Amino acid sequence: MIKNILRKKWMKFSLIASGGIFLLFLMFYVSIYLGFWGELPTKDELSSLKQAEATQVLDKDGHLIGKYYIYDRQPITYDDLPQHLVDALVATEDIRFYEHDGVDNTSLLRVFFKTILMGNKSSGGGSTITLQLAKNLFGRKKYKIFSTVVNKVKESFIAKRMEDIYSKKEILTMYFNTVPFPDNTYGIESAAQKFFNKHTSQLNLSEATTLVGSLKANHSYNPRLFPERSQLRRDVVLQQMVKYKYLSSKRADQTMGQPIVLDYQYFNHDLGLAPYFREQVKKELSHILEKHKKPDSTVYDIYNDGLIIHTTLDYKMQSLAEEAMKEHMQVLQKAYEASYGSTPPWKSNTQLIQNAIKELNIYKNYKEQGLTEDQIQDSLSKKKDIELFEWEENITKKMTTLDSLKHYLKFLNTGMIAIEPSTGAVQAYIGGIDYRYFKYDHVSQSERQVGSTFKPFVYTTAIENGMKPCTYFSTKEITYTNLDDWTPKNSSSEEDPYLNFTLEKALSTSVNTIAVKVLNKVGIPAVTEQVRKLGITSELSEKPAMALGTDGIKLKELAGAYASYVNEGKPIQPYYITKIEDKKGNLIASFEPKVSDSITFSNYTRQVLLEMMKSTVNEGTATRLRTTYNLKNDIAGKTGTTQDNKDGWFVGLTPNLVTVTWVGNDNYNIGFKTTAMGQGANTALPIFAKLYQKMNQDSSFDKYTKSTFTAPSEEILKDLDCKPEKRDNLLKRIFSKKKKKKKFRKE
Repeated sequence: MIKNILRKKWMKFSLIASGGIFLLFLMFYVSIYLGFWGELPTKDELSSLKQAEATQVLDKDGHLIGKYYIYDRQPITYDDLPQHLVDALVATEDIRFYEHDGVDNTSLLRVFFKTILMGNKSSGGGSTITLQLAKNLFGRKKYKIFSTVVNKVKESFIAKRMEDIYSKKEILTMYFNTVPFPDNTYGIESAAQKFFNKHTSQLNLSEATTLVGSLKANHSYNPRLFPERSQLRRDVVLQQMVKYKYLSSKRADQTMGQPIVLDYQYFNHDLGLAPYFREQVKKELSHILEKHKKPDSTVYDIYNDGLIIHTTLDYKMQSLAEEAMKEHMQVLQKAYEASYGSTPPWKSNTQLIQNAIKELNIYKNYKEQGLTEDQIQDSLSKKKDIELFEWEENITKKMTTLDSLKHYLKFLNTGMIAIEPSTGAVQAYIGGIDYRYFKYDHVSQSERQVGSTFKPFVYTTAIENGMKPCTYFSTKEITYTNLDDWTPKNSSSEEDPYLNFTLEKALSTSVNTIAVKVLNKVGIPAVTEQVRKLGITSELSEKPAMALGTDGIKLKELAGAYASYVNEGKPIQPYYITKIEDKKGNLIASFEPKVSDSITFSNYTRQVLLEMMKSTVNEGTATRLRTTYNLKNDIAGKTGTTQDNKDGWFVGLTPNLVTVTWVGNDNYNIGFKTTAMGQGANTALPIFAKLYQKMNQDSSFDKYTKSTFTAPSEEILKDLDCKPEKRDNLLKRIFSKKKKKKKFRKE
């Protein structure tokens, strides 16, 4: 009797307790549904999902060269997904995907009984593709000890709502567009392009299963970092596909026998192709998008709105230009360091080093904080791990900030731009040797002295103002008494004071004394006016030394001015962006070349100068193009070297491409040890030469490499038909001895 009563009481208590627990769970469940733990997205909100998308930067042929993003994501449609990619995902992540309504109850029961009750950890999880999508879209929040259960219940509500709104194909598409892959990459398209340099639709079976395999743990199965582990995981995916009849054993075995072959693309803004160009494009975008707003009048966000930026850049030419630059600069750097021996200025010149220290941001920050000079020096002398740029391979060393400064002071830097002269479209753009360590852009920011590359502007002014090409000038040095006895000198030590050169000979051999004499003859105001017509806006000193290129001019301005010699006398403004589209391909803005309507000098002058610059290549300071590099192309050009060998320049002109290269040390107090090493023909010209050697081997560049200059007119040939040099007669030699000084003509 008592036992029966106790049994009844126990049963009653059990029922009440169970009912209470069930009621609490139901209340908890309802509280989540009602939004007490955070609002659930409504069906309307789920119907208009919007995810942040990376802005794509494309070259002139639509090749992806970079992105701007917070999360690296590019959306695609279901039709872009190869069937073997979809099958791999379903077989690995959710075999009953086509059967359940967002929550797989069968899997949940399996997890409950096998994993929780029986402790069998190999039974798998109960998550579905739709549940994972809900997590990807809305993330998870912290609710202390309830975090896991609250998040999972919320995800189940969201998953079921999504299944009511979207088809299975749409859910798969959204999943592939949002799921995180290794290396901070979101979405299958971004992952395919980053790891295999191809679109999703082009992924083969091995590549598709590699990426699907990485979803289990995107760091641990990163194929770039852990290739062997990634391959084992890929093989598991292939086996799952065989198990569920998505793949034959034979094909799986064939694929498992293949190694994973990556073609990794660095879309990190500091890495990859043309980082300086991409940074310049980004700067221009910020100004452009202020004027072109969304239909709702809000401003476009280049990091989130998935814009498509079409640029002028030629992916292949840029790749070859970067190869050419690296090949040359690596060799030049070694020779440069060796020329200074054991006491280079970046180590031995105390004043230079101290001045450089004061330019460091860290030094300025310490100064603003009120630290004394001794305290600052003490802080800068503390050792820490620092990654250092080296041409062979970057290294990490324990060193002080001072040591790091000395290390970077030694490096030569460079800038290069190649444009189409008829449009200004930038085909290749190199702002420096490595964007990670040298952020300063030598194409768009730097204004370095241009040396002898300025001389063609002086000669252009002279010819345009009636001076004949066969006008002779003496090479001898002149002291200008009204300019503090300034005496321009030529680079060669072997001077013949009785020798006279034509303008062509003087320009092609870059004679300084004659350039100044021509400037004196034609006048500084006339040259300044001509230079302004050519589109150069940089400040000019308007002093006689300007004939020798002592003024700083931006590299891109120099390119635009030189374009006039192969563009009917019209200068051009280099431009980068052709059009901007939104993520759906709708046009936001388009841009046309900024071609000048005015012809800045006559066709006669243009042809004469072009012939002079051809002579520079064929017989003058740029003959290395013919002798050392064996280039047969139609090329005109001009070398440039500044005082104390601080800057080396080369401008290369072909009928359809204008290329400007510069080489020097960012610290203007450090030049080349010798003129032989520092001259533009040795420092800057080889980058152009190596680029053209590479382009000559690729028929796709025939437009540039096989183009020829139009033959000069009979008038031009006649006016240039004279002896390039002549010596003074005896009487003139005697008279000239008394005339070593003169005044520079004032205007």
